[in-house]
Amino acid sequence: MNRREFLLASSCLLATPAVALAAQAYEPGLVKQLLAEGKTVFVDYTTEWCTTCAAQKRTLARLLTENPAYDEKIEFVTIDYDQFGRGELAKELGIPRRSTLVVLHGDQELGRIVAGTSSKQIKALLDTALSAAMAA
Repeated sequence: MNRREFLLASSCLLATPAVALAAQAYEPGLVKQLLAEGKTVFVDYTTEWCTTCAAQKRTLARLLTENPAYDEKIEFVTIDYDQFGRGELAKELGIPRRSTLVVLHGDQELGRIVAGTSSKQIKALLDTALSAAMAA
């Protein structure tokens, strides 16, 4: 492993715990249950090995730290794409690949990012989720 790969792997490991604490691990039926309870759900289709996913996690961790209301009002669910990427929920939502972030409320999809890592883009998605959660 060269220095660049080591630094990338290390930064991914450091960012993961902050988001992992805020997110629930997916089990089939969890997202539908949360939606039935009237929650706003932020779904993260990710893998451990995906560098785009790692970049998204770092951005999410920073944004969650900057605005605690995200974590207080939004339900975060992490879904392992390798395990559930071809599952029922992924088919229903039309998930094209790992590194897909989706915000759901009620029976509606409020927003989606596919392979985007821009802080501005992810913050806008979080703000959409927060607005829906606050209105509920």
